Amino acid sequence: MDYLHQFVFGIYPYIALAIFILGSLVRFEREQYSWKSESSQLLHRGSLRVGNILFHLGIIGLFFGHAVGLLTPVAVWDALGVAHSFKQVFAMTAGGIMGSLCLIGVLMLLHRRFSSDRLAANTTWRDKLVLLWILATLLLGLSTIVVSSRHLDGHEMVLLMTWAQHVITFRGDADQFIVAASPIFKLHLFMGMSLFAIFPFTRLVHVWSGFGAVGYLGRAWQLVRPRG
Repeated sequence: MDYLHQFVFGIYPYIALAIFILGSLVRFEREQYSWKSESSQLLHRGSLRVGNILFHLGIIGLFFGHAVGLLTPVAVWDALGVAHSFKQVFAMTAGGIMGSLCLIGVLMLLHRRFSSDRLAANTTWRDKLVLLWILATLLLGLSTIVVSSRHLDGHEMVLLMTWAQHVITFRGDADQFIVAASPIFKLHLFMGMSLFAIFPFTRLVHVWSGFGAVGYLGRAWQLVRPRG
């Protein structure tokens, strides 16, 4: 079990990250025509707008919340005078709100996709996999709130932060910080890392285009001149 723990939380993060980056580059290079969100609006409009908005609002909030919460050094929070207990309660509250929005959205999208014969006929196994994987990851994430509510001192949260920061700084002892973490947290971490691993093989690749579109905000206006 020690070797399995070391592999999953000390080695697997880099495998998932490598697949995420290299897989995305290869797909963009070799399968550009598949680089899209594959909108199903023309096949069935029901519940798309509300479900889509809730899903994207929730998952974007969760992504940036996890990024800031896990990757900001503990010393920064201490310098700002933010108590670990306060940060944990804030993370539980914000994560609960964003997670609930995302959960409602993904359930609406799942119901829409499987309740329509036209959509079901045009749904690939990869579409099913990514939606169900996100659903499972969300449910595990929301379950961690229950676990966290039993100890509000912020200690386990700090250990999770230290694990994440040791991973991104390529320190080999990262897995040791979460040996005693709750199994719910560990399973949520595994599902979250694996989501990055399956990312390049699904419609999720359109997220890269969303980030890329931000660059258009700084571009000069396109001038259209009338023909003389």
